[in-house]
Amino acid sequence: MTVVKIAVSLPERLVAHARRRVRSGGAKSVSAYVAGAIEQRASLEDLEALLREMLAESGGPLSVAERRAADEALGLGVSRPARARKARAR
Repeated sequence: MTVVKIAVSLPERLVAHARRRVRSGGAKSVSAYVAGAIEQRASLEDLEALLREMLAESGGPLSVAERRAADEALGLGVSRPARARKARAR
């Protein structure tokens, strides 16, 4: 992998955070920490593009009724206490 050295300006609090992560062993260097953050952001952007493509192919986002049905099928449509009450009622 070819590495290119660049200069960037960052808010002081972010630099302090990155340096703390390096000191605590969470990153090899500030450069590695920043590279990891950029890599993660790029992955999220790629995932977002894939989701947009999939939504376009499937007819768009779920309607409110479709989301409710999906949540219910997954057991997510009802809060835990309500599920517990339903289970006890059976």
